[in-house]
Parts: sequence; C-alpha cells; structure tokens
Amino acid sequence: MKNKDLLLVPDLREMLAADDSEALRSFCESGHPAVIAEFISDMSGQEAWTVLLHAVPALRSEIFSHLDEDLQVEIIGSLRREEVARLLAEMSPDDRADLFKQLPEDLRESVLPALAQAEREDIRRLSSYSEGTAGAVMTSDYASLAPHLTAFQAIERLREVAPDKETIYYAYVVDDRRKLLGFVSLKDLIIARREARVSDIMHGEVIFSRVEDDQEDAARKIQKYDLIALPVLDGDDALVGIITYDDAIDVITQEHTEDMEKFMAIAGSHEAGVYLKTSAWVHFKNRAYWIVGLAALGLVSGVIIHRFEATLMKLLILALYMPMLADTGGNTGSQSATVVVRALALGEITPRDVARVLFKEFKISVLLAVILGVISWGKVMFLSQGAEIPAGFSLARIGGAIAIALGLQVVTATLIGALLPLGAARMKWDPAVVASPALTTIVDITGLLIYFTTARLLLGV
Repeated sequence: MKNKDLLLVPDLREMLAADDSEALRSFCESGHPAVIAEFISDMSGQEAWTVLLHAVPALRSEIFSHLDEDLQVEIIGSLRREEVARLLAEMSPDDRADLFKQLPEDLRESVLPALAQAEREDIRRLSSYSEGTAGAVMTSDYASLAPHLTAFQAIERLREVAPDKETIYYAYVVDDRRKLLGFVSLKDLIIARREARVSDIMHGEVIFSRVEDDQEDAARKIQKYDLIALPVLDGDDALVGIITYDDAIDVITQEHTEDMEKFMAIAGSHEAGVYLKTSAWVHFKNRAYWIVGLAALGLVSGVIIHRFEATLMKLLILALYMPMLADTGGNTGSQSATVVVRALALGEITPRDVARVLFKEFKISVLLAVILGVISWGKVMFLSQGAEIPAGFSLARIGGAIAIALGLQVVTATLIGALLPLGAARMKWDPAVVASPALTTIVDITGLLIYFTTARLLLGV
C-alpha cells in the first residue's frame, strides 16, 4: 500500500491542479472507504478535503470517518461552520461523538447551533460518557420494534429505517419507555408467519451491558457470545445504544495495545497506531520512569554480589553461570506472569483463586526445574571440562550445586511471576503494570541470593 501511496498522491495532486472532477469522483468510488482514506492520509487537510468534496455526502462522511483523528481535526478546523454541520450530520453517531470530543472547545460551541436538535442532543449524550466505558463507544443507530407488531409489519418497518441504521440484523423490542424487552433477528422475522406477533417470536433473554461498564468487558461479551451487536442499557433498563462488532474489534485492539505496553513498563495513553506520530521525547518520558526506578533498585543485586565476593574469589567458576541463572529465572517468571495476566484479563481467574493458581504453577515449575536442572548440570560438565578446579572440589559437585540452585530459581521465579499480578489485582492495581517491570528485578535479586546461598551450603565456600 505504501508504494502505491507514493505513486498515487502526486497523481491526485495533478487531478486537483487540473480540476478533473470526473477523475476525482471516480477515485472516491474506486474502493472501500478505508482504502481511499489510507490513500489520501499523506495529503494536507485542505488537499484531502478537496478530494472528498467530489464524493457524494454519504460516501464523503464514510471516508472521512476512516481518516486519522489528527487529519480529521485539521480538516474540520479549516471548514466553515455550515460545512462542519453537514459533515457531522452525515456521520454515524458514534464516529460523530468521537470526533466531537477531539475538537477545540470554541469549535464545539460554534458547530452545535448549526446542527438539528436531535443531532445536538445525540452528540451531547454520547459525549457525556466517560472514556473507557461502554457508553463512550456505543452508537444510537439501532433498530427497535414495538412488541405488538406482526412479523410482516416489522419487516416493513426495518425496510423503512434500514438506510439510517448501522445494522438491522438485530432489532430490539422495547416498550413505550424504551425498556428492553427482548430482540429478534432478521432471520426470525423472515421465517415467521406474516401474522405472528413480535412479542411471540422475540428472544427474552438478552445479553447486555450498562453504560458505565468497562468497554473491554462489553467487547469481550460480543466475542464470547458471537454477537453482531450488544445492547447498552442505562440505570432504568432503557435501551440507549448498541456496540457493534466492528467497534468491539477496535476496543479489543486498543486494550491489547494497552496491556502489552503496560506489561513492558511503558506509560502514556496507550493508543493504537500512533507510534510514528508520537515524538521521541514523549516516548522517552513514557519509558523512563520505570526503567530508571528499577535500575536504582537493581543496585541491590550489586550489593548481594559484593556480599558474596569471598565466595566468588574462592570458586570463580560460579561467576560463569550467573547469566544462565538470571536468564532462566527471567524467562520462567515472564511466562508465568504472562499467562496469569492474560487469565485475569479474560476473567478466567480472580484474586480469590490464588491458592489454585500457585499450586498449578508450582507443579509446572517443579517439572521445568527437573528438566532445566539436568540440562544445566550437563552444560557445566561439558563447557567447564578441563577448567581449573580448586583442591577439595569436583566439577560434578559444582555442577550439582549449580543445577540445584537453578531448579530452585525456576520454582521461585515461576511463583513470583504468578503472585505479582494476582497481588496487584487484589490491590485494585493494573496487573500488567506491576507484573513485568517489577518481575525482572525481583527475580534477579532472589536468584542471586538462591545461587550464592546454595553454593555456600552445598560447597562450603
């Protein structure tokens, strides 16, 4: 796509310079709106808007909704109030509300009076929900039916409203107060008898979310129950919107990005797709706090090594296998932390399951410890064959001590990796933030203590 962009942007600029309206209209209609948006994303706001002016209003708003937020705001800032109002009126309610939140305060206040009252109220309502909640990602473009309608009347009703709704495959049955009674699918209506009542064929058990629920929980419901859309209710059980599957995918992508960056001790807003747009200074600030703090805490490792300096002087071969111990502990601890954080995120486990989780991880770690201990003993015997060994020691004995220390390190690192996210979740902290950055440092410290203590006890140094 990028190679095509480099060729196409100059062509588009030539069309603009020649005012070739027919070619620009054909371009706007030549592919999916997301693809067209990607092609014009490297143009300036003024150029991109001039291209979009050659598309019909509905297509223009759809292409516009796929542009990056920065480019959207740049375009909006260059338009007259009436043009902004027309564009917002054509956009879907959720995309319109998202864009409205990005606009400067003065622009918001100037645009609202130019919109129809229904659109103004819709924007105000959707924009009022806190970021990260189900209410903030829902759309009010849903199809609803009265329970007394027949299947034939319901289909006719859906045919009328279809052009203005995001999806009509699910239609939600509500009473006069918008209270959700159930739902019917388009398939239900098509195969039902013409005179069958909606109330008789609707599904009364409905999976739903509340406006204040976490957006990730709502998205996971769509994923878990294979839904096309999820209804969102307010405190009075009234239907106020739906979250569609495409928005759920966006939410899961955003949350996955956030979890991965938090897991690697990166601060900031954790938005997807903004790496190149974020300055190096901001990246530095997002990464520096944990790294500097843990580097300071890592001085403890130096203190431990200094404390056991005499042990190292007597048996220098121990220093050769310190990296192996640290790497193995870090790897096993990270594996344990990753699976536990993931299980917590998916709701498979809770902090109350700490005993079950630790017992399971203990059994896994013992099996790993046995295998890795045998491998490490063989590694010492192979790599250090012929090395100078002080009198009173044997290579097999030293290898055994190293293998035992490594086995103990595997067990403790695995348990620490599981315990940190569980403890964080119990304290209402983000498990991903606490687990990974702290894990490496803690495992290094405990690993050195285990290593030198084992050597001192088993080898008498």
